[in-house]
Amino acid sequence: MAKSRETFNKKEKEKLRQKKKQEKVDKKEARKSNEKSTDFEDMIAYVDEFGNITSTPPDPTKKRKEIDVDSIEIGVSKTIETEDDGAGRKGKVTFFNDSKGYGFIKDEQTQESIFVHVNGCLDQIQENDKVTFETEKTAKGLSAIQVKLVEK
Repeated sequence: MAKSRETFNKKEKEKLRQKKKQEKVDKKEARKSNEKSTDFEDMIAYVDEFGNITSTPPDPTKKRKEIDVDSIEIGVSKTIETEDDGAGRKGKVTFFNDSKGYGFIKDEQTQESIFVHVNGCLDQIQENDKVTFETEKTAKGLSAIQVKLVEK
């Protein structure tokens, strides 16, 4: 008598295939029987005054809050600019490269690092010098100009 060609592993794989096929057919039948409403009213969603999505329309008798459009600020900077922003600031040179002609000044008041180029200097500066300067807005941020050494 010859040995059967079907092994236990082959039988198990075939059972799994049949089971998956049956599950797929069952899911298909469930989708067909559970028809969704395509009514336009069921598709509409509303947003209430708190930003929550609801299915009920807003009450037209409620008074809406008026918002001043000019008071909305987009892209507010970290530091608030003052009227005398560019005039008479004091700081200390934290880094300056003589060969390349640029460096950075740390502002005493705001503790921010401000770029300085040799073209914006009135006096010769070095690292750790105390200076007074003005600032100008450039494409890459603030830049120090009119840089002078402070007399000791």
